[in-house]
Amino acid sequence: MAPPAHSQRSTSPSQPSGKGEVSDLKSQLRQLAGSRAPGVDDSKRELFKKVISYMTIGIDVSSVFGEMVMCSATSDIVLKKMCYLYVGNYAKVNPDLALLTINFLQRDCKDEDPMIRGLALRSLCLLRVPNLVEYLVGPLGAGLKDLNSYVRIVAVMGVLKLYHISASTCVDADFPATLKHMMLSDSDTQVVANCLTALQEIWSSEASTSEEASREREALLSKQIVFRFLNRIKEFSEWAQCLVLELAAKYVPSDNNEIFDIMNLLEDRLQHANGAVVLATIKVFLHLTLSMNDVHQQVYERIKAPLLTLVSSGSPEQSYAVLSHLHLLVMRAPFIFSSDYKHFYCQYNEPSYVKKLKLEMLTAVANESNTYEIVTELCEYAANVDIPIARESIRAVGKIALQQYDVNAIVDRLLQFLEMEKDYVTAEALVLVKDLLRKYPQWSQDCIAVVGNISSKNVQEPKAKAALIWMLGEYSQDMHDAPYILESLIENWDEEHSAEGWKNVPAVTRVSFPCPKEGIGWGWILLAPSQVRLHLLTAVMKCFFKRSPETQKALGAALAAGLADFHQDVHDRAVFYYRLLQYNVSVAERVVNPPKQAVSVFADTQNSEIKDRIFDEFNSLSVVYQKPSYMFTDKEHRGPFEFSDEVGNLSIGAESAGTVVPAQRVEANDKDLLLSTSEKEEIRGPSTNGSAYSAPSYDGSAVSAAASQALSELTISNPSVPGHAPLPSFAIDDLLGLGLPEAPAPAPSPPPLKLNSKAVLDPGTFQQKWRQLPISLSQEYSLSPQGVAALTAPPALLRHMQGHSIHCIASGGQSPNFKFFFFAQKAEESSTFLVECIINTSLAKAQLKIKADDQSTSQAFSALFQSALSNFGVP
Repeated sequence: MAPPAHSQRSTSPSQPSGKGEVSDLKSQLRQLAGSRAPGVDDSKRELFKKVISYMTIGIDVSSVFGEMVMCSATSDIVLKKMCYLYVGNYAKVNPDLALLTINFLQRDCKDEDPMIRGLALRSLCLLRVPNLVEYLVGPLGAGLKDLNSYVRIVAVMGVLKLYHISASTCVDADFPATLKHMMLSDSDTQVVANCLTALQEIWSSEASTSEEASREREALLSKQIVFRFLNRIKEFSEWAQCLVLELAAKYVPSDNNEIFDIMNLLEDRLQHANGAVVLATIKVFLHLTLSMNDVHQQVYERIKAPLLTLVSSGSPEQSYAVLSHLHLLVMRAPFIFSSDYKHFYCQYNEPSYVKKLKLEMLTAVANESNTYEIVTELCEYAANVDIPIARESIRAVGKIALQQYDVNAIVDRLLQFLEMEKDYVTAEALVLVKDLLRKYPQWSQDCIAVVGNISSKNVQEPKAKAALIWMLGEYSQDMHDAPYILESLIENWDEEHSAEGWKNVPAVTRVSFPCPKEGIGWGWILLAPSQVRLHLLTAVMKCFFKRSPETQKALGAALAAGLADFHQDVHDRAVFYYRLLQYNVSVAERVVNPPKQAVSVFADTQNSEIKDRIFDEFNSLSVVYQKPSYMFTDKEHRGPFEFSDEVGNLSIGAESAGTVVPAQRVEANDKDLLLSTSEKEEIRGPSTNGSAYSAPSYDGSAVSAAASQALSELTISNPSVPGHAPLPSFAIDDLLGLGLPEAPAPAPSPPPLKLNSKAVLDPGTFQQKWRQLPISLSQEYSLSPQGVAALTAPPALLRHMQGHSIHCIASGGQSPNFKFFFFAQKAEESSTFLVECIINTSLAKAQLKIKADDQSTSQAFSALFQSALSNFGVP
């Protein structure tokens, strides 16, 4: 039948013109259903293709279900495949139609053709209708015993699908035991690999409730099974080899001889053409030799060549995946790869993500013998048309300079960057010169001579401008124009408000307030990033102590601008500096500009625990993302704490104080709410990184008389600066002697918040509210020493909070990290407050997230909650 004209068809493919086309298909399929005429299969194919195409573009063709099933009575494998595709698509969404397919699929499971038997069994398991599981047991049992390996392969995976539909039916049919027998005795390696996959998943799920399943899961890591697979590894497919190697990586050898036996068996896998097999083999080698330092280093030498070969072959995506793993190894043992630095040179046709990774590796392998060659290569990249890569190359040169001892040539290269007429090159170079001067103060004369020629108006990026301001303050005695440059910056405190100057400023720097420039109403002002203003305040203070007469006016204007600033940190620092100067000039100089020691080591962005965790997850996405799996697989794990995905060790708070009942099961998609806290959180103590400031003993005579005299002449009677009209909300008391208006009388406080001491909330409702409500408040709170000491017994905290009408619904964790979920209700209303409280006893800190039905009372509840928490442990 010819298709109707285009003008008669609907514009949407899912809305055909009437039901004519589908009806015609139905009638034609019915005519061909019982026909045995020559060429009938070809006609069926054309009609089946048309049905599948309609189904693909969204047209509902479920009305021809019966006709499709009737036409499937053929030996044509192509027709069978198309029919199974159609049946599987509509049976999932329409269980009633699925009943019609059971008979013909069961019949096809007994077909003479093994391909049809396998396809029918796979389609039968794909129905995933719980009411039809009893129809799967028989065909699956027959499929597991089928003489054809393809049918057995399909049947093994069908058992796993049955387990996910109905675990009890799968276990009761004793399918796991059958799979174990097949895994150890079947001659087909793909069947063996599928059995291993299915058993690992089934026994891992059953291990939490069955001791037998737990023992069986551990038995998979026995010497007998592991060595049985390793001896046959060459017979397996590439996918199956990766599966076996992953199993071997978890095996714990009994002695060193077993380690060497395994490595000898897998030696030739390092030469495999498939990158996944090579990486899986490397993971086995690395994990087996962790306790053998000498052998572990030899493993690095052995795996170096295969990895470098994989990097240079294959697609950019494969190269990046291999490079990510190579990058991890380079960071752990850079000296081993230092002689192969040329392999990490960037090629012109490589994508940016590959180049960026190579630049990091070049930085890591740089040492005294290859620094000159590497820096020369990196300087070539600074002129790259790809601006992000140019930036990264300049940063790489700076990192190499900070980790080398002989930096003469590198400093010259960085100073040459400052003379290039490219804004982004100058910006990156300024940041690096600042860090360089912190570590190598002896280079100040050479660097300052070049920096002094840079106009602050040509530096627009916040980090670069902050670095320039820092150098103006730190070395103002060596820069003739430093006070005047700082003064011009202060006079133009808000010159950066234009969108052009701050096109890269994040949206969080936009604040809304009554704008005097726009009259009555609300307006937007783009504030310069706070780091620039903070550096400017500190730089003017430093310059004042060194060149008082020239900086007197600038300091007064800076403090006035800071006091009128809308950013709390800037405002607080200005208040602090003014009161410090008012108290004692010499003390202010000791605080703001003490003698400094050179920084020996800069802080790393990743701590060693995270790096070790990534190494433990070698040959996974963790290496590509450069972060542990918990950071990108669970939403709750994106904070500063690490949580496990187990909920079994949580306790649900009972109504009566001091009683705890076992945790209730929650839905799978709610597991991210009630999570226990891992005890592996790194205890972060204060660290100086070799940059401790040594404050000299107080000597009043050391303070310059000029500074004291200039301070007495400072006039800040009016804190207003151009563009910053004083606002009543920012008025403070007159402790500073600034003549500011008094603060208005505070508004009468609202009535105190009263809570219901007998509030009740079931876990399901808590879960639902927690997902739906937004976060009202997120705060960090310091615990008292008595509270930290009392928290060794978490139930004591639950009883204490319940005494304040705040009830715990779940708790978990081990010292030093604990996590609690509390709830409370208003005394006279049904309004509910939900609290997530994460406590780190080693830091004496509590992180609070509060959600409320009535967000206007969140602040009052937060004060009540913190008051109750502060009294914990106090006798």
